[in-house]
Amino acid sequence: MIESITQESPATVASHYDELDRFYREIWGLHVHHGYWVSGEENSSEATEALLDYLVRDLSIQPELKVCDIGCGYGETARYLAKNYQVHVTGLTISQKQLDFANSLGENPLVKLILRDWMKNELNSDSFDLILSIESSEHMPDIQKFFQEAYRVLRPGGTLKVCVWLSKIQPKPWELKYLLGPICTEGRLRLCDRMEYESLIRKVGFKEHHFEDVTDKVKKTWTICLRRCLWKFLSDLNFITFMVRNPSKNKMFLLSLLRIRAAYECKSMVYGLFTAVK
Repeated sequence: MIESITQESPATVASHYDELDRFYREIWGLHVHHGYWVSGEENSSEATEALLDYLVRDLSIQPELKVCDIGCGYGETARYLAKNYQVHVTGLTISQKQLDFANSLGENPLVKLILRDWMKNELNSDSFDLILSIESSEHMPDIQKFFQEAYRVLRPGGTLKVCVWLSKIQPKPWELKYLLGPICTEGRLRLCDRMEYESLIRKVGFKEHHFEDVTDKVKKTWTICLRRCLWKFLSDLNFITFMVRNPSKNKMFLLSLLRIRAAYECKSMVYGLFTAVK
């Protein structure tokens, strides 16, 4: 596991998202996750929705299914699934600003968004048919407990889908120093490799699992984010002021846009999809 050089906690991760709230929405979008490009011609909105459709493509999604979205951000994923698949979605976020913005978009009877740490989720055991974690497990202080809680909350036969940033197996020293280490520090996260996740999935009791590397389908996300970030520098005085004058360390995440794009190109970092069944 590759970790931040500073000790991270749910509070520091929440602070990261709260302080960068506006920039996440404007540079990354309301879904706050990668897009999935099939033809390469999709716009960013189509690609982010395509990732969700791809995630559930092999599932028999029935109306009234109970879904949990770990790290739901602005609730866009929950709203999309509720609208297009008529499922009930409970989303958890640790960012008050994300929750406030999500609530400002209006209510949906199929969607429930709550401010809560997954490590202390207080959800009933055996209560969800499907759990999604889209780029949220990287922030967890205890990855094994992340999977233990997912196993506990899933009903027997339920499915866990995890989209996750992974490091390559045995990265070289220069990759750790210039790419993966700084990405962890700037993004308030931890990077495991595929084998570490697979070991934990088996350890907590999931009876079957599958892994897919879709890096080449998602890496265009960062070309788009870099383009948007450049435009912000050229057109938004508030953005320039924040980057130049604000003493916050959270702004350093914007430097990771370049590192993440480079890490994908160098194969130092992998974007993986795990499917596990209880």
